[in-house]
Amino acid sequence: MSASDLRAATAVARIAQGETSIYRADLPDAWSFRTPSGGVLMTTALRAMTAELDDPAFHLVSATTTFVRSMPSGPQRIEVVTLRRGNAACQLRARAQVEGDELGLEVAATFARFREGPDAHGREMPEVPPPEACEDASPRGRYLGRTLPFFDNVELRLAIGAPTWRDDWEAGEARTAYWYRYLVPQEQGGELDPLALPPIIDTMPSSLTRRLGPKHARFFAPSLDLTVHFLDPSRGGWLLVDVTCPRARGGYASAHADVWDQEGHLLAFATQTMMLRKRRRLG
Repeated sequence: MSASDLRAATAVARIAQGETSIYRADLPDAWSFRTPSGGVLMTTALRAMTAELDDPAFHLVSATTTFVRSMPSGPQRIEVVTLRRGNAACQLRARAQVEGDELGLEVAATFARFREGPDAHGREMPEVPPPEACEDASPRGRYLGRTLPFFDNVELRLAIGAPTWRDDWEAGEARTAYWYRYLVPQEQGGELDPLALPPIIDTMPSSLTRRLGPKHARFFAPSLDLTVHFLDPSRGGWLLVDVTCPRARGGYASAHADVWDQEGHLLAFATQTMMLRKRRRLG
């Protein structure tokens, strides 16, 4: 089976324009875990917001998604409202749902025009082996004997953590880092499409799995929210997603992710709240 192109899978078409504009998307099952990845759903909504703004002078700088309920693959209706359109910044809101169903998610995003100001870095990329020196972590056939469609579209290499698809590992720090590479490149005009970042960011539960150890009951962790700050541009290729889980308590967990490229650029950082549920066997 060939890999799915994220850009094509999350394409949107405007069907009505006004104070509230309406967009349609048709997300294939190729980007699902149990249901479509929350990060991919976020990317789809952001594509509609970018189309509504329709001004390349404004760059996406931050977005917060609230996941109200899971959404199946297939046709989606996305409503977009412009909250503010200024000279320096624009803010929009999108609400997505399956046609005729209840609200699935809501996204609030800020787009900004670059301006004069300080250029400073406050964080260094962790020292990790390059992707070619890291163990293949693509989980094909490793998740209860079944491949999750999402992972047919990316290549993974383990940079920090443990090979949790095996039994011969020990609990450790609540941190994992994986190199990701899209099998269908997501570059445009010589730069990585920033909307390719939410799908690989929305993979944070592995950090908690590392902390709990191989004997802990497996779980799945649907997202309640996901906030991404988009920072530097990149030429793409391999991307390092470095995740920590500061706390899990009362059936919920919070995690943080930094995304780096191989040249040491911090492309994004993100935070997420997850609901922890017992994992039922797929079959």
